[in-house]
Amino acid sequence: MPAVVVMPSAESPLMTADEFLRLYVDEDRMELIDGVVTHLPGTGFQKGLICANVAADIGNFVYDNRLGRVAINDTFIRTKPDAVRGADLVFVSYAVLPAEVPTPKGALAPPVELVAEVRASTECLVTLMTKATEYIAAGVQVVLIVDIESRAVAVFRANQLPQRFEPSDTLTLPDVLPGFSVQVAKLFE
Repeated sequence: MPAVVVMPSAESPLMTADEFLRLYVDEDRMELIDGVVTHLPGTGFQKGLICANVAADIGNFVYDNRLGRVAINDTFIRTKPDAVRGADLVFVSYAVLPAEVPTPKGALAPPVELVAEVRASTECLVTLMTKATEYIAAGVQVVLIVDIESRAVAVFRANQLPQRFEPSDTLTLPDVLPGFSVQVAKLFE
């Protein structure tokens, strides 16, 4: 099912990120895209399972090595003055957000080191690639699109063409998680 866009009217003009966060900070499955509140479709078990696998592999590595914080479940990231996106997984290092700083409420603003989006069969790949490009433009260092259909992972970085990792490949992220590696096929088990 595609996203449902709540079209602005004379009574509900375009919204800023600050306004969106005041109204929807605790809401699930919605984003602000170019000033328009967009309700996203729910996720099924398959996407939830793959999200959990990605979170377990990355989260365990981050926590075991005391590198920072990992958040899941459509964590809000402010990408533009009129855009707030919900990421399936976010990693922020202690260098960016020190351990002694309380966990922020609301949306994160880049710099964020890593964002992962899991693409279910009902989601448009072009839409997720646009979202990845938006994250990168906002200052996210690395964006992963974990594609359930192809069982592959696309890795986006600023000023580079996306890299594609097939199921038989080992995914590494030396620029944001030195020492991390996972067999791509393992993410889909």
